Amino acid sequence: MTADTARIARAFSGHRFADAYAHLAPDVEWNVVGGDPLHGRESVVAAWDALAADLDGTNVRFDRFLVIADGDAAVVDAVAVYTDTEGGSSSVSLCDLYEFVGGAVARITSYNIELST
Repeated sequence: MTADTARIARAFSGHRFADAYAHLAPDVEWNVVGGDPLHGRESVVAAWDALAADLDGTNVRFDRFLVIADGDAAVVDAVAVYTDTEGGSSSVSLCDLYEFVGGAVARITSYNIELST
């Protein structure tokens, strides 16, 4: 299971959202700390689709991308640099914690902090 949990976590945190859709539990919960939690596959997929649309045309570079997986859990610690089409950029430190039940993602907790450049 650990290889699968790492692969699924890597897909989501690496902004390859569609690669993770099939692995979401129907009643998945996603809590972006500081925001409103999302409940259910449809809500999470809609949020990911909106984020993917917002990132369209944006170059994303990961300066750090560490995945730790063990059993039914995985954690990604990353630093992403986003550069828009006009050359503006921002850096974000992110940490995503994944909990799996029966091989499906049951809960995601995300911490995101914009870094000063």
